[in-house]
Amino acid sequence: MIYFTTPKQKMGNSSEIVSFVLSAYGNVGAFKYLYFIIILFWYLSICVANTFLIVVIHVDRRLHEPMYILLSNLCVNEINASTSLYPLLLSQMFSDSHEVTLPWCFLQMCSLYTGAPAEFWSLAAMAYDRYVSICHPLRYNVIMNTERVLKIILLVWVFSFLIFILSFSFIFSLKFCGNIVDNVYCDHKLIIKLSCSASVQGSISIIFFVIMSFFIPFSLISVSYVKILRVCRKTSKENKQKAVTTCTPQIVSLSNLFVGCICYSIDFRFLVSLVPDEVRTILAIYLLICQPMLTPFLYGFNLPKIRQSCKSFLFLRK
Repeated sequence: MIYFTTPKQKMGNSSEIVSFVLSAYGNVGAFKYLYFIIILFWYLSICVANTFLIVVIHVDRRLHEPMYILLSNLCVNEINASTSLYPLLLSQMFSDSHEVTLPWCFLQMCSLYTGAPAEFWSLAAMAYDRYVSICHPLRYNVIMNTERVLKIILLVWVFSFLIFILSFSFIFSLKFCGNIVDNVYCDHKLIIKLSCSASVQGSISIIFFVIMSFFIPFSLISVSYVKILRVCRKTSKENKQKAVTTCTPQIVSLSNLFVGCICYSIDFRFLVSLVPDEVRTILAIYLLICQPMLTPFLYGFNLPKIRQSCKSFLFLRK
């Protein structure tokens, strides 16, 4: 059983605060070695699974198609998101103070909150690719050529980084009146609440981040799939089956992200008496637990072409 403790909050201005205390870790006691092994195994599994899929796509020339190139980019983002969290989790297992310096905290925020919009915009790009493939098959190779796909990937990352900068760059200059963060990572909402001011600016920045990172790409994804469904209603049974096979992994992935966003958005501090601290912690990192592992297995085992390439790669068959 994990016992959670609340460290005494350090008060003062920004010159006195040089680190944040992640209070959600609490005292893991004798279980820290078990937790360390489980977290390390999960993190290595995520890295191996996603890297394996990237390598398979890179090695097999039959997979050098827009859909699979976009998928490999999604796998890169899963590794990035996991690396922004799990090494910190592992290091904090053996820490008594659970402190994180301001630079490392801001670096983690940059990685996490660049990866979040990159995830949704990557899925939006993949949904657009499926839309072109199903609704405009004769023009697919012209519209989604390799050069354009690489430009889309570059745009996804640049745009995601700009969203983070425009949303949270003001945090770097804030003065903090406390340093206790009730989470296992540097959560932007909790960091902003620790500031001595900028409450209005913080609320506006969060709304801007949510709109640009989730609502807009989700709307584009919805439009793409509505158009795909309209075309599928008028096409043959074989084409319908092909559309279902290629679109199902993306729909499942998007559904999981939607569930994760709900878990993250709900403020469980109003339900302290109903929701155990351990459950709150797990729900806070739900997306970084499930999504990075879901992506390679969801696509690797559901798309026949990738499944065959994985078997050929493992057994060295041409």
